[in-house]
Amino acid sequence: MRVLIRNCERIILGLDPVTVTEGPDILVEDGLVKEVGKIDPLSHPDAVTVDGSGTLAMPGNVCSHHHYYSGLSRGIMADIGPTPDFISTLQQLWWRIDRALDPESIYYSSLICSIDAIRAGTTTVIDHHSSPNCISGSLDAIRDGFMETGLRGMTCYEVSDRNRGMDEVSEGIEENLRFIARLEREAASGIPMMEAAIGGHAPFTIPDAGLDMMRAAVEESGRGIHMHIAEDLYDLSFSHDRYRRDLVARLHEKGLIDSMSLLVHGLYLSDDDIAIVNDADGFLIHNARSNMNNHVGYCTRLPAVRNSALGTDGIGADMFEEFKFAFFKNRDAGSPLWPDDYLSALNRGNEILRRYFRGRFGYIEPGSVADIILLDYHSPTPLTADNFAGHLAFGLGSASVKTVLINGKVVMENREFPFDIENIYREAAKHAGS
Repeated sequence: MRVLIRNCERIILGLDPVTVTEGPDILVEDGLVKEVGKIDPLSHPDAVTVDGSGTLAMPGNVCSHHHYYSGLSRGIMADIGPTPDFISTLQQLWWRIDRALDPESIYYSSLICSIDAIRAGTTTVIDHHSSPNCISGSLDAIRDGFMETGLRGMTCYEVSDRNRGMDEVSEGIEENLRFIARLEREAASGIPMMEAAIGGHAPFTIPDAGLDMMRAAVEESGRGIHMHIAEDLYDLSFSHDRYRRDLVARLHEKGLIDSMSLLVHGLYLSDDDIAIVNDADGFLIHNARSNMNNHVGYCTRLPAVRNSALGTDGIGADMFEEFKFAFFKNRDAGSPLWPDDYLSALNRGNEILRRYFRGRFGYIEPGSVADIILLDYHSPTPLTADNFAGHLAFGLGSASVKTVLINGKVVMENREFPFDIENIYREAAKHAGS
């Protein structure tokens, strides 16, 4: 399939480093960028034409950590007990919600979250799933939401013993491996639309025997772990009390820290923990809005992390907004990082995709994956490679997203989807109410 995007005003050719060119056209073929420059439409009469007049084209954003299972919890009015700390919030709210999920609610959560991601200019979401009373097949329901909307995605099941001990751990491991085996059976030529990791909730809900099983799953699948760490001081205290180890040191001793590792939050990591992650070339995913919402603290050690990336921890998939919150919270906390540093963190989501999907993500140039967004962004000041990060912090946002291509396919054009989203929202509301 060919798509010809015509008459762009400007194109961000890459985010590392930022490279800006004055349009005008982009030819996409079989999911990859074929050509950038002035292109004669008569030479490609079979191409689907997309009007990019006056737009800014850039690589799509990546949400490096999401929780699709929270997709139907927006505006929730829950009758819960006191939540004076983070653990009670988990027990009284989030662990009750994930226990209530069934295949239909998981599916509609995935659909809604995927539609919202595309609308915000996010072309890939890395999900982290939990549904303790509906483990087997749950990742298939999430996959279906991704595939039906055209969003690229990764997912995993978060292994935990918090409800049924080692039986629950085993079921979580089996679901991860079963789903990965399905993806490998379905794999075709070209860049896949879905990938997977080996999920884990947090170290304080995974005993050593569970970590051993996760290591075996990592070795069998060739994937890395996707796990919350040090989101709250409790995780740290538990590790020291129960295992006499720092968090990451414990995982490292179990052979779980490598260049495919996606470690989430990390607010209270030690110097040694950060050194282990850096030496392994792993990732730490920062979730500024979620940390603020849960009142767990601020990741003051973020400047010491080599591969920081940005996620939302379930608060939507608007990475323009997440970028702004991350930067301004950083300023409020007196951190030395600047918009360019957070642009690098946003772009590292593409590096995660390069390692898992093995394609050239984060560029608009021949041979790169055609995950592209077009934005109506009319700035009263110049937009250059040197100040693009500043435009992200102080101007450019998801309201400007006009058209989205993923894997070379138009999934939203002129803010319209090629399917009936109103019916999807109506059905989702029914499941949310139940």
